[in-house]
Amino acid sequence: MTISNNNNSFPLEGEPKGAHILITAGPTYEKIDPVRFIGNYSSGKMGIALAEECLNRRMQVELVLGPVTIQSPIFTHPSLHLTNVESAQQMYEACMDIYPRMNAAILCAAVADFTPETVAPNKIKRKGDELIIRLKPTKDIAAALGKIKTDNQLLVGFALETNDEETNAQDKMKRKNFDFIVLNSLNDQGAGFRHDTNKITIISQTSKTEYPLKEKKACAVDIIDELEKLLTKC
Repeated sequence: MTISNNNNSFPLEGEPKGAHILITAGPTYEKIDPVRFIGNYSSGKMGIALAEECLNRRMQVELVLGPVTIQSPIFTHPSLHLTNVESAQQMYEACMDIYPRMNAAILCAAVADFTPETVAPNKIKRKGDELIIRLKPTKDIAAALGKIKTDNQLLVGFALETNDEETNAQDKMKRKNFDFIVLNSLNDQGAGFRHDTNKITIISQTSKTEYPLKEKKACAVDIIDELEKLLTKC
């Protein structure tokens, strides 16, 4: 795990302007051997857009970023502290350390649910007709943060679904103790991984708001609008 930019430790503040926000973004890579990994197609675009929108509103941002190819000018912004991680375990450790000092967290990263039980020390050579890799669950970052969340903190999750989208999102929101969840579906053209656009639905305990297909930066505005409404009540 590498940490870049500054080493600020942000104190808690009650006002939305100057609020301190943890954002996770990008994929995680789970090593199989020194040259192979289990990963996903997340580009980190949505999470970086959220970080940029928070900075536009004079918030302080802790961005925990998985391995991405994007180089954004916000990475050197004085109000952003960037932590680069690779694996789900590294992201878990960073989030557990940072979240207690935050007003809110937005969990936008596509974290692997499973990781290899063992990592080969050398490149695995092709032998025979099959290779069996045993997997074990990764630590559930969202559930862990949901357990330690205090009454004056917020927690926002994402749900990328392929079927029974709304039901699965509502169930995830309750299980993880989210204040609201951002749903998007791979069945919607132009939404999901790698696109510059997204089509989201924001679901809370009492409401549901569907938005049309938009640029991810515009989606970030909608999400942070919702977050700010709740920050004023904390």
